[in-house]
Amino acid sequence: MKLPIYAYGQPVLKKVAKDITPDYEGLEQLIEDMWETMENANGVGLAAPQIGRSIRLFLVDSGPMHEEGEEHLGIKKVFINAEILEEAGDDCSYSEGCLSIPDLSGDVERPEEITIRWLDENFVEHEETFTGLNARVIQHEYDHIEGILFTELLKPLKRRMIKRKLENIKKGNISAKYRMKFVK
Repeated sequence: MKLPIYAYGQPVLKKVAKDITPDYEGLEQLIEDMWETMENANGVGLAAPQIGRSIRLFLVDSGPMHEEGEEHLGIKKVFINAEILEEAGDDCSYSEGCLSIPDLSGDVERPEEITIRWLDENFVEHEETFTGLNARVIQHEYDHIEGILFTELLKPLKRRMIKRKLENIKKGNISAKYRMKFVK
């Protein structure tokens, strides 16, 4: 089922999410619904806070971000109770966007490499190092479960320039190609 994506301004987007256990009710269906929601919105990642759940769960499918013919370099994974263990390499700038903040993007500096520990959808623990675009998408989604939006990482001038657009998104004065839930 396609779920509504919570728009900028929703309080759940600013909360640090809580860990979950294997007995989290409806988890399998929730993950399935999140994949469908993300794909319908043409996203490459989706975190549970973006669908109104303050839990440490996010999905990543970075294949579409890679050059044509190199999609296999992307990852398609479920991350539960993730914890970034280490960041390494130079900070790289890349234009990011967000399904909760439609029609807005900006350059965000992030480390080019991360090591992360997480549980998959079967609650099997993994620890792996990711680089490049895969690391970037993971970091963006990880920020969501920490209550951080990419707009907070923009340079001050850019943040001032987008202030009015953010207010319009908060009020629902935008049109997105997917269902959204705005602050009432």
